[in-house]
Parts: sequence; C-alpha cells; structure tokens
Amino acid sequence: MAEPSIQSTFVVERTYPVPAARVFAAFADAGLKRRWFAEGLGHVVEHFEMDFRVGGTERLTYRLDETTPVPGLVLDNAGILLDFVPDRRIVTASTMRAADHCISASRVTIELADAGDGTLLTCPHRGVFFEGADGPQLRELGWNKLMDRLGTALT
Repeated sequence: MAEPSIQSTFVVERTYPVPAARVFAAFADAGLKRRWFAEGLGHVVEHFEMDFRVGGTERLTYRLDETTPVPGLVLDNAGILLDFVPDRRIVTASTMRAADHCISASRVTIELADAGDGTLLTCPHRGVFFEGADGPQLRELGWNKLMDRLGTALT
C-alpha cells in the first residue's frame, strides 16, 4: 500500500542589501538564475531552460554527484510561471520527479518588499510530498541554501 502524501507549508525569508529590481532579475534572467539556482549543491546539471513569461515553463534536470547519499540519481524539476509583477512578486507551480516517479508538487511565491536600503524576500512554499519524496524538512533546508546562494550571487 502506498504511503499517504504529506502536506506542508514553510516560509523562507531573507533581506538582501540590493534593490528589488536586482533580486527580481536574479529570478527572471535565465543566465543569472542558472548560476545560483541550478549549478552546484551536490549535483551535475544535465538540462536547464526557462521562459520567463506568464504561462512560460522552467525545467531543471540534474544528476546527484558522489558527495550525496544517492549518487547518480536523476531528478527533474518542471514548473510553470503562474503570475508575476515586476520587482514585487513571482508565483510558480512545479513538480519534482526522481527516477520517473513524481515525488512532490509545489506552489512557490516570491514576494519582494522594500527594507530600508535593501529588499525583504519572503518565500512561502506550499507542497505535497508523495512516497519516496525527500520530505518537507529536507526541502525547507534546500530552499534555505538556495536563498543563501542567491544572497551570495547578489553581493
């Protein structure tokens, strides 16, 4: 019998010492996003593409490297851009597959707000995790690492 799915919501927040337009560009520009979002983190990028427009898609396929608990495992993250307001909001929906098995479905919102001389990024992540998934705790850890990498890329 299949394990029941797990519903989870978590929120990641960061303040970056740059204007909202720079933070937004790091999500909207494929070259910039690939550097902080796709590359590194214990995996080898096999494919990355994105079409930043409402209804546009994003796809990242990567293979875990030997530094991970499951070297060689191929993960595929496919998403769609649901909505955006320049320099303020980005909303996406995505699924993650491991070895051709759907392990999760998520809706992620990136909200940007003025914070003195910088930008407050708030990222609510709403997900459902299926059998074989990494689970909400590891996904939250991953998003925290991504937001730290974004901060490094912005400074």
